[in-house]
Amino acid sequence: MSELKATSRDLSRHSAGRHDPPWVRFALIAITVAVIGVLVIVPVVAVFYQALAHGVGAYWRNLTADADTRHSVLLTLAVAPIAVAANLVFGVAAAWTIARFRFRGRTLLTVLVDLPFAVSPVVAGLSLVLIFGLQGYLGPWLRAHDLKVIFALPGLVLATTFVTLPFVARELIPVMEAIGADEELAAVSLGASGWQMFRRVTLANIRWGVLYGLILSSARATGEFGAVYVVSGHIAGRTDTMPLRVEKLFQEYNTPGSFALASVLTSIALVTLVLKVYLERKTRQELDEAVIS
Repeated sequence: MSELKATSRDLSRHSAGRHDPPWVRFALIAITVAVIGVLVIVPVVAVFYQALAHGVGAYWRNLTADADTRHSVLLTLAVAPIAVAANLVFGVAAAWTIARFRFRGRTLLTVLVDLPFAVSPVVAGLSLVLIFGLQGYLGPWLRAHDLKVIFALPGLVLATTFVTLPFVARELIPVMEAIGADEELAAVSLGASGWQMFRRVTLANIRWGVLYGLILSSARATGEFGAVYVVSGHIAGRTDTMPLRVEKLFQEYNTPGSFALASVLTSIALVTLVLKVYLERKTRQELDEAVIS
């Protein structure tokens, strides 16, 4: 009995030691709120304030009156979906391979999936130029077949796909490992084909993780600057995406136009944040249900 009491007192002292004084908690909360306010909230408010400073009519004209700005929006809406679709196919395949199989080189494959996180986007864009540019390794062959990659839509898609490559795979790997392969094996044993098993079992289990990865990939693809800047040649009306157009308008001292276009990118980021929080809850619920079952 005395040993139990001593253990109880030790646990109580340990638990009490983990609670900081009120002034420490309040100070940490205040510092966190201040940092978030200065680095996140104030810039976001400033973007919308500057964009709408001259009224809604001027804001709309800044977005629609300039042909190069309109083209940048359309080009971004063309590049981002293609890159996201490529990432969807690669991400599901990579996650399936890493989560379901044990093979030599599995760790290396996981590292390669994370490579775009470690490599600067500018370096990635330069690598694409060295491969597909006119003076690159494949340049003579592309020129002989009248194919253009750099300073054209294919180069923008390749650069955007590279920088967004890990998002879908990295979201699906832990989800698939937590769910396990029991349901898939049961479906196969009951006579389901590979496609039926994937569509009705695997995809149903990972759907929230897929959506979560696609949302993050879409946000990153829409706002990519560094790699796209290198491979695009930043040609107005041809290869300028929305981030490049914002930078060019600002350099041309067209502040209302640059902030108007920047507000569109900011709105996309805010919508992405809301969807991210919602899908995080859904993914967490599915993982908890999988663990319980």
